Amino acid sequence: MSDLVGAPRITILVDNKANDGLLAEHGFSVWVEVAGRRLLFDTGQGPALAGNPGKLGVALHAADTLVLSHGHYDHTGGVSLVIDSAPAAHVYCHPAVTTPRYAIRNGAARPIGMPESARSALEWVPPERLHWTTRPIEVAPGIGLTGPIPRLRAYEDVGGPFFVDGEGKHSDPIDDDLALWIRTDRGLVVVVGCSHAGVINTLKYAQRLSGGSRIHAVLGGFHLGEASETRVARTMGALTALGPDLIVPCHCTGELAVDKLRQTLGERVRLGSAGATYTFDGDDR
Repeated sequence: MSDLVGAPRITILVDNKANDGLLAEHGFSVWVEVAGRRLLFDTGQGPALAGNPGKLGVALHAADTLVLSHGHYDHTGGVSLVIDSAPAAHVYCHPAVTTPRYAIRNGAARPIGMPESARSALEWVPPERLHWTTRPIEVAPGIGLTGPIPRLRAYEDVGGPFFVDGEGKHSDPIDDDLALWIRTDRGLVVVVGCSHAGVINTLKYAQRLSGGSRIHAVLGGFHLGEASETRVARTMGALTALGPDLIVPCHCTGELAVDKLRQTLGERVRLGSAGATYTFDGDDR
Protein backbone atom coordinates (compact mmCIF):
# COMPACT_ATOMS: atom_id res chain seq x y z
CA MET A 1 0.00 0.00 0.00
CA SER A 2 2.97 2.35 -0.51
CA ASP A 3 2.13 3.62 -4.00
CA LEU A 4 1.89 7.41 -4.15
CA VAL A 5 0.88 9.34 -7.22
CA GLY A 6 1.99 12.75 -8.43
CA ALA A 7 -0.07 15.87 -7.92
CA PRO A 8 -3.61 15.23 -9.17
CA ARG A 9 -5.32 17.97 -11.14
CA ILE A 10 -9.09 17.98 -10.64
CA THR A 11 -11.47 20.20 -12.61
CA ILE A 12 -15.18 20.47 -11.84
CA LEU A 13 -17.02 20.21 -15.15
CA VAL A 14 -20.63 20.14 -13.91
CA ASP A 15 -22.12 21.53 -10.73
CA ASN A 16 -25.16 23.43 -9.47
CA LYS A 17 -23.02 26.57 -9.59
CA ALA A 18 -20.77 27.61 -12.45
CA ASN A 19 -18.10 30.19 -13.19
CA ASP A 20 -18.80 32.88 -15.77
CA GLY A 21 -19.40 31.56 -19.26
CA LEU A 22 -20.20 28.02 -18.13
CA LEU A 23 -23.53 26.23 -17.79
CA ALA A 24 -24.77 25.32 -14.31
CA GLU A 25 -27.19 22.47 -13.74
CA HIS A 26 -28.37 20.24 -10.92
CA GLY A 27 -25.69 17.62 -11.43
CA PHE A 28 -22.06 16.74 -10.89
CA SER A 29 -19.03 15.73 -12.93
CA VAL A 30 -15.28 16.13 -12.44
CA TRP A 31 -12.25 15.57 -14.63
CA VAL A 32 -9.22 14.01 -12.94
CA GLU A 33 -5.72 14.04 -14.44
CA VAL A 34 -3.25 12.00 -12.42
CA ALA A 35 -0.27 9.71 -13.09
CA GLY A 36 -0.83 9.89 -16.84
CA ARG A 37 -4.50 8.92 -16.46
CA ARG A 38 -7.57 10.92 -17.47
CA LEU A 39 -10.64 9.94 -15.47
CA LEU A 40 -14.15 11.32 -15.70
CA PHE A 41 -16.10 10.91 -12.47
CA ASP A 42 -19.85 11.20 -13.15
CA THR A 43 -21.47 12.98 -16.09
CA GLY A 44 -24.12 15.37 -14.77
CA GLN A 45 -27.45 15.44 -16.58
CA GLY A 46 -25.80 15.88 -19.98
CA PRO A 47 -26.36 19.44 -21.29
CA ALA A 48 -23.59 21.04 -19.18
CA LEU A 49 -21.15 18.26 -20.08
CA ALA A 50 -21.78 18.93 -23.77
CA GLY A 51 -20.40 22.47 -23.55
CA ASN A 52 -18.37 23.09 -20.40
CA PRO A 53 -15.37 20.79 -21.06
CA GLY A 54 -14.44 22.49 -24.35
CA LYS A 55 -14.53 25.91 -22.69
CA LEU A 56 -12.21 24.57 -19.99
CA GLY A 57 -9.73 22.96 -22.37
CA VAL A 58 -10.82 19.45 -21.40
CA ALA A 59 -11.00 16.89 -24.21
CA LEU A 60 -13.60 14.27 -23.30
CA HIS A 61 -12.38 12.04 -26.12
CA ALA A 62 -9.11 11.63 -24.19
CA ALA A 63 -10.82 9.99 -21.21
CA ASP A 64 -9.43 6.53 -20.48
CA THR A 65 -11.76 5.88 -17.53
CA LEU A 66 -15.38 6.71 -16.70
CA VAL A 67 -16.53 6.21 -13.11
CA LEU A 68 -20.20 6.42 -12.12
CA SER A 69 -20.69 7.09 -8.42
CA HIS A 70 -24.32 5.87 -8.46
CA GLY A 71 -27.30 5.54 -10.76
CA HIS A 72 -29.17 8.85 -10.41
CA TYR A 73 -29.99 10.91 -13.51
CA ASP A 74 -27.98 13.94 -12.38
CA HIS A 75 -24.80 11.84 -12.37
CA THR A 76 -25.43 9.58 -15.37
CA GLY A 77 -27.30 11.74 -17.89
CA GLY A 78 -24.20 12.32 -20.00
CA VAL A 79 -23.08 8.68 -20.21
CA SER A 80 -24.00 8.26 -23.87
CA LEU A 81 -22.10 11.45 -24.76
CA VAL A 82 -18.98 10.19 -23.01
CA ILE A 83 -19.12 6.70 -24.50
CA ASP A 84 -19.62 8.18 -27.97
CA SER A 85 -16.71 10.60 -27.43
CA ALA A 86 -14.33 8.09 -25.79
CA PRO A 87 -15.37 4.62 -26.97
CA ALA A 88 -12.15 3.04 -25.71
CA ALA A 89 -12.64 4.25 -22.12
CA HIS A 90 -13.05 1.69 -19.36
CA VAL A 91 -16.28 2.13 -17.39
CA TYR A 92 -16.52 1.39 -13.66
CA CYS A 93 -19.87 1.25 -11.85
CA HIS A 94 -21.93 -0.99 -9.60
CA PRO A 95 -24.51 -3.28 -11.29
CA ALA A 96 -27.32 -1.45 -9.46
CA VAL A 97 -26.73 1.78 -11.40
CA THR A 98 -29.47 0.75 -13.83
CA THR A 99 -32.08 0.12 -11.11
CA PRO A 100 -35.31 2.14 -11.54
CA ARG A 101 -35.43 4.81 -8.84
CA TYR A 102 -37.88 7.34 -7.46
CA ALA A 103 -38.02 10.24 -5.05
CA ILE A 104 -41.40 10.56 -3.34
CA ARG A 105 -42.37 13.86 -1.74
CA ASN A 106 -45.87 14.95 -0.74
CA GLY A 107 -47.23 11.73 -2.20
CA ALA A 108 -45.85 12.42 -5.67
CA ALA A 109 -43.33 10.01 -7.18
CA ARG A 110 -40.64 11.37 -9.48
CA PRO A 111 -38.35 9.05 -11.47
CA ILE A 112 -34.70 9.88 -10.74
CA GLY A 113 -32.89 6.85 -12.14
CA MET A 114 -30.44 6.53 -14.99
CA PRO A 115 -31.92 7.76 -18.30
CA GLU A 116 -32.69 5.16 -20.95
CA SER A 117 -30.06 6.66 -23.26
CA ALA A 118 -27.40 5.96 -20.64
CA ARG A 119 -28.59 2.39 -20.06
CA SER A 120 -28.50 1.72 -23.78
CA ALA A 121 -25.00 3.19 -24.07
CA LEU A 122 -23.72 0.91 -21.30
CA GLU A 123 -25.04 -2.11 -23.21
CA TRP A 124 -22.70 -1.25 -26.08
CA VAL A 125 -19.58 -1.16 -23.92
CA PRO A 126 -17.55 -4.35 -24.57
CA PRO A 127 -17.40 -6.68 -21.54
CA GLU A 128 -13.65 -6.28 -21.25
CA ARG A 129 -14.12 -2.52 -20.70
CA LEU A 130 -17.21 -2.59 -18.51
CA HIS A 131 -16.22 -3.26 -14.91
CA TRP A 132 -19.09 -4.02 -12.52
CA THR A 133 -17.61 -2.75 -9.29
CA THR A 134 -18.98 -4.74 -6.37
CA ARG A 135 -15.85 -4.57 -4.22
CA PRO A 136 -12.90 -2.23 -3.69
CA ILE A 137 -10.55 -1.98 -6.65
CA GLU A 138 -7.44 -0.05 -7.60
CA VAL A 139 -7.77 1.15 -11.19
CA ALA A 140 -4.06 2.06 -11.12
CA PRO A 141 -1.39 2.09 -8.41
CA GLY A 142 -2.48 4.57 -5.75
CA ILE A 143 -5.86 5.25 -7.42
CA GLY A 144 -8.83 3.31 -6.08
CA LEU A 145 -12.59 2.96 -6.00
CA THR A 146 -14.31 2.06 -2.76
CA GLY A 147 -17.03 -0.12 -4.24
CA PRO A 148 -20.05 -0.36 -1.87
CA ILE A 149 -19.36 1.53 1.35
CA PRO A 150 -20.16 0.02 4.77
CA ARG A 151 -22.86 1.99 6.59
CA LEU A 152 -21.37 2.03 10.09
CA ARG A 153 -22.80 5.29 11.45
CA ALA A 154 -26.50 5.27 12.24
CA TYR A 155 -26.80 9.05 11.92
CA GLU A 156 -25.80 8.90 8.24
CA ASP A 157 -28.81 7.91 6.12
CA VAL A 158 -29.17 8.10 2.33
CA GLY A 159 -30.24 11.72 2.50
CA GLY A 160 -33.80 11.71 1.19
CA PRO A 161 -37.08 9.85 0.49
CA PHE A 162 -35.66 7.45 -2.09
CA PHE A 163 -37.41 4.30 -3.31
CA VAL A 164 -37.03 1.62 -5.98
CA ASP A 165 -40.76 1.68 -6.74
CA GLY A 166 -43.18 4.48 -7.48
CA GLU A 167 -45.55 3.37 -4.73
CA GLY A 168 -42.99 3.94 -2.01
CA LYS A 169 -43.15 0.41 -0.65
CA HIS A 170 -39.44 -0.38 -0.95
CA SER A 171 -36.78 2.04 0.25
CA ASP A 172 -33.70 2.46 -1.89
CA PRO A 173 -30.48 1.89 0.11
CA ILE A 174 -28.49 3.19 -2.88
CA ASP A 175 -26.03 0.34 -2.43
CA ASP A 176 -24.22 1.32 -5.63
CA ASP A 177 -22.80 4.49 -4.06
CA LEU A 178 -19.02 4.57 -4.40
CA ALA A 179 -16.16 7.06 -4.23
CA LEU A 180 -12.75 7.64 -5.82
CA TRP A 181 -9.60 7.97 -3.73
CA ILE A 182 -6.08 9.01 -4.71
CA ARG A 183 -3.07 8.46 -2.45
CA THR A 184 -0.68 11.42 -2.60
CA ASP A 185 2.34 12.46 -0.56
CA ARG A 186 0.11 15.02 1.16
CA GLY A 187 -2.54 12.48 2.11
CA LEU A 188 -5.68 11.08 0.58
CA VAL A 189 -7.74 13.00 -1.97
CA VAL A 190 -11.31 11.67 -2.06
CA VAL A 191 -13.92 12.48 -4.72
CA VAL A 192 -17.56 11.74 -3.87
CA GLY A 193 -20.71 11.98 -5.96
CA CYS A 194 -23.56 12.44 -3.46
CA SER A 195 -22.26 10.60 -0.39
CA HIS A 196 -25.47 8.59 -0.10
CA ALA A 197 -23.50 6.19 2.11
CA GLY A 198 -22.61 9.17 4.32
CA VAL A 199 -19.58 11.38 3.84
CA ILE A 200 -17.96 10.19 7.09
CA ASN A 201 -18.61 6.51 6.29
CA THR A 202 -17.03 7.19 2.91
CA LEU A 203 -13.93 8.96 4.19
CA LYS A 204 -13.31 6.39 6.92
CA TYR A 205 -13.63 3.53 4.43
CA ALA A 206 -11.31 5.23 1.94
CA GLN A 207 -8.77 5.60 4.73
CA ARG A 208 -9.05 1.92 5.54
CA LEU A 209 -8.66 0.87 1.91
CA SER A 210 -5.67 3.13 1.34
CA GLY A 211 -3.72 1.81 4.28
CA GLY A 212 -4.65 4.45 6.83
CA SER A 213 -3.66 7.56 4.91
CA ARG A 214 -4.76 10.84 6.46
CA ILE A 215 -7.43 12.77 4.58
CA HIS A 216 -5.90 15.68 2.70
CA ALA A 217 -8.96 16.72 0.68
CA VAL A 218 -12.55 15.76 -0.04
CA LEU A 219 -14.49 17.12 -3.02
CA GLY A 220 -18.08 16.53 -4.14
CA GLY A 221 -21.66 16.34 -2.92
CA PHE A 222 -22.34 15.60 0.76
CA HIS A 223 -26.15 15.39 0.48
CA LEU A 224 -26.92 17.26 3.68
CA GLY A 225 -29.69 19.46 2.30
CA GLU A 226 -32.39 17.52 4.16
CA ALA A 227 -30.23 16.44 7.09
CA SER A 228 -31.31 16.95 10.69
CA GLU A 229 -29.43 19.37 12.93
CA THR A 230 -28.13 16.36 14.84
CA ARG A 231 -26.69 14.77 11.72
CA VAL A 232 -25.10 18.00 10.55
CA ALA A 233 -23.55 18.58 13.98
CA ARG A 234 -22.15 15.05 14.15
CA THR A 235 -20.82 15.33 10.61
CA MET A 236 -19.04 18.59 11.45
CA GLY A 237 -17.52 17.02 14.54
CA ALA A 238 -16.26 14.02 12.60
CA LEU A 239 -14.83 16.20 9.82
CA THR A 240 -13.06 18.32 12.42
CA ALA A 241 -11.52 15.18 13.90
CA LEU A 242 -10.42 13.93 10.48
CA GLY A 243 -8.75 17.30 9.87
CA PRO A 244 -8.70 17.54 6.06
CA ASP A 245 -6.75 20.47 4.61
CA LEU A 246 -9.30 21.16 1.90
CA ILE A 247 -13.07 20.58 1.75
CA VAL A 248 -14.92 21.40 -1.47
CA PRO A 249 -18.70 20.98 -1.00
CA CYS A 250 -20.60 20.77 -4.28
CA HIS A 251 -23.94 19.91 -5.86
CA CYS A 252 -26.27 18.42 -3.20
CA THR A 253 -24.50 19.52 -0.02
CA GLY A 254 -27.12 22.15 0.84
CA GLU A 255 -26.61 25.84 1.59
CA LEU A 256 -27.24 25.57 5.32
CA ALA A 257 -24.73 22.73 5.59
CA VAL A 258 -22.18 24.70 3.58
CA ASP A 259 -22.63 27.66 5.95
CA LYS A 260 -22.09 25.33 8.90
CA LEU A 261 -19.00 23.87 7.26
CA ARG A 262 -17.57 27.36 6.84
CA GLN A 263 -18.37 28.30 10.43
CA THR A 264 -16.78 25.11 11.73
CA LEU A 265 -13.78 24.64 9.45
CA GLY A 266 -13.13 28.13 8.16
CA GLU A 267 -10.80 28.73 5.22
CA ARG A 268 -10.36 25.03 4.59
CA VAL A 269 -13.83 25.07 3.02
CA ARG A 270 -14.08 26.34 -0.56
CA LEU A 271 -17.40 26.21 -2.33
CA GLY A 272 -17.20 24.21 -5.54
CA SER A 273 -18.46 25.34 -8.94
CA ALA A 274 -18.08 24.27 -12.55
CA GLY A 275 -14.78 25.65 -13.80
CA ALA A 276 -12.90 25.39 -10.49
CA THR A 277 -9.58 23.53 -10.66
CA TYR A 278 -7.55 22.04 -7.79
CA THR A 279 -3.96 20.99 -8.41
CA PHE A 280 -2.78 19.55 -5.04
CA ASP A 281 0.79 20.55 -5.81
CA GLY A 282 1.38 22.81 -2.83
CA ASP A 283 -0.88 25.54 -4.20
CA ASP A 284 -4.42 24.13 -3.98
CA ARG A 285 -6.86 26.67 -5.33
